[in-house]
Amino acid sequence: MANNAIRVRYAPSPTGHLHIGNARTAIFNYLFARHNKGKFIIRIEDTDTKRNVADGEKSQLDNLKWLGLDWDEGPDVGGDFGPYRQSERKDIYVPLIQQLVAEGKAYESYRTEEQLQADREAQKARGEMPHYEYEYKGMSEDEKKQAIADAKAKGLKPVIRFRVPENKNYAWDDIVKGKVSFKSDTIGGDFVIAKRDGMPTYNFAVVVDDHLMKISHVFRGDDHVANTPKQLMIYEAFGWNPPKFGHMSLIISADTGKKLSKRDESVLQFIEQYRKLGYLPDAMFNFILLLGWSPVGEDEIFTKKDFIKMYDETRLSKSPAKFDSKKLEWINNQYVKAADDSTVMDLALRQLIAGGNIAENPDSKTIEWARQLINLYKREMSYMAQINDMASVFFQEPEEISGEALAEISNDTAPIVLKEFQKRIQELPIFDSVEVFKTIKAIQKDTGIKGRKLWMPIRIAVTHEMHGPELPESVELVGRQKAVEHIDQTLKQLNKA
Repeated sequence: MANNAIRVRYAPSPTGHLHIGNARTAIFNYLFARHNKGKFIIRIEDTDTKRNVADGEKSQLDNLKWLGLDWDEGPDVGGDFGPYRQSERKDIYVPLIQQLVAEGKAYESYRTEEQLQADREAQKARGEMPHYEYEYKGMSEDEKKQAIADAKAKGLKPVIRFRVPENKNYAWDDIVKGKVSFKSDTIGGDFVIAKRDGMPTYNFAVVVDDHLMKISHVFRGDDHVANTPKQLMIYEAFGWNPPKFGHMSLIISADTGKKLSKRDESVLQFIEQYRKLGYLPDAMFNFILLLGWSPVGEDEIFTKKDFIKMYDETRLSKSPAKFDSKKLEWINNQYVKAADDSTVMDLALRQLIAGGNIAENPDSKTIEWARQLINLYKREMSYMAQINDMASVFFQEPEEISGEALAEISNDTAPIVLKEFQKRIQELPIFDSVEVFKTIKAIQKDTGIKGRKLWMPIRIAVTHEMHGPELPESVELVGRQKAVEHIDQTLKQLNKA
């Protein structure tokens, strides 16, 4: 593999936020380039102006950068093969479209949308697959010219269609799928390469751009397989050599087994959503890479540098990749545990503020208190937004104790422990976790009550939880006054029982 010839691209459309599937495409191309010391290019495919959204390009690039990707050429960094936005390349496309028309490989089509719809309905009634029927079939050249002149006289604007060769096979060795082939008569007839406004369609522009930008390999999703024979026809029409193609497996939901659909709101599918929940970018990179690619061995947690070194495109899977949100949470939790405290503090504090549990621009005392709270839950959090629910006892007055928790403290010794603990913490000169721990041990020594019967009544009364982080630290963060009040409430509830 000639390293200096490796050039790959990720070409997003600015029609919305960065989807998990598109992020995977970007990551696979990025790693292939970096592993082979090639070039990674960003190209914006924005010719579908009706679907473009404000800040769509910015959102795509920002989220790619958040994931840790950088690129050698693109709309924001420039390069020798620009412009890197298709909307700025119309002057490149138009002469090439005209060339195909002049050579008889493409033609003006005046069939209206209403006529095309009527054709499809008639085909459906006959039990045929919908396809474009050549509108000049059986016409002489003079008749064809007259039909075009009549259409122009009506003020109709044409699209440009590519003339699909008849009875021809188009095949390629796919890096992922192996040998793939299509017969030319199965792709739906002559296809549009230029819209009525003169802008090229995807299948034309992508070929021109990939050729002129010297793209050597194209890695993209399996849903693009049906586009490939059309693109091969255009490469052939110009006498250009196509790049090597690799079509990555579909991503399916681990819960339903169905293809991950942007309309399925039961699964978060956009990188922006995970950023807002406080996931770590390195964890997202790691998880996404494992959707359809596997490293050698059993390990699954690696640094980006490791992934670049070990990346091997032959390990791309042919089988659908399962999107498992629980596995993503586990991977992110591994990264949270390994992260430095300042990173976790910054992200979790933002979540506490967003959740309304801490005011914006908190003072230094509140920040220090939040730091202790976040450190308490650091090892348990799969993502930072969980801090609001996990630590709810510190922000909301708890409801009455019930169920298993109430049964746990409905015994003769629980009131003894709670009364002693309440009395003693009120007398502490310093109320912190160290003194709280000493107090609990002193109660054990003086009453003989130990183990579960000692610790659980205090935990349940103060936090209204049966499980949680270290008890002395939790009591300190609840605070002396609230701890006393919660014990009061619990004793009254036990007296009524």
